[in-house]
Order: sequence, then C-alpha cells, then structure tokens
Amino acid sequence: MLIVTTNEVPGHRIDAVFGEVMGLTVRSRDIGSQMLAGFRSLGGGELPEMTKALYESRQEVMGRMVNEAQQRGANAIVAMRFDTSEMGGNWTEVCAYGTAVYIIPLKEGEEGATGQSVYLTQQGQQPNDQPGNTQL
Repeated sequence: MLIVTTNEVPGHRIDAVFGEVMGLTVRSRDIGSQMLAGFRSLGGGELPEMTKALYESRQEVMGRMVNEAQQRGANAIVAMRFDTSEMGGNWTEVCAYGTAVYIIPLKEGEEGATGQSVYLTQQGQQPNDQPGNTQL
C-alpha cells in the first residue's frame, strides 16, 4: 500500500476514489511511565516513554487505516494526515486518515510519467508490489 501526504502520486493516474479511510485509537498512559516522564520533564529533553507510546499508537492507526483501504479495493492512500488530541487528563486519541484510491502507473510517453512509473509498467507491477513497500 502506497501512502502519501500529497493529493496526487507523481507518475500515476488516480483511476478510482473509494473515499475517506481512517484508523483510530484512544490510549491511556500507564501511571509508571507518566510519573517517570514527569520527573524527566523537570530536566528538559526527550521523554522516551511518551515517544515510544506515541510511535506505537501511530503504527497501530496506520495499520487500521491500511486495512480499511484494502477492504475497499484501494492500492494507495493520498492526502494522509495524523491527528492527535488529549481526552481528559490521561487519555490520548491518535487518528490517521486519508483518501483511499486505486492508482495506475503511467507508461513511457504518457504526460506526467516518471522513471518509477515507467519501470513499474515495464515490470508489470502495481504500486503495492514495489520492492521495499511493506504491508502494515
């Protein structure tokens, strides 16, 4: 699944739009990490416990968003964004959202084609088949 924050994918044509997809989680902070982070915040700097929790939350919501897009038949998500907010004193909401689409790489000679899209068409691959592209 190709995920981009742009509204278009260079070298690709959006062939179908399946609508908005999202992944959502609400997490509570565990008291131990919260206390440790509180002590660390006195000295300034990064709070590794909170960084880890936010990173894990983002990975979780990305996976949920990708699953929803795949269920609709999409092979890409455009205009992806994250939203994070506090709920109450100890809860954090993390949301990933974007537009599920089906994209087709442009062939050599087509206006807007890129080296990547030409390569994909020559190999008979779709964007979700690209080497190094992992499924969440």
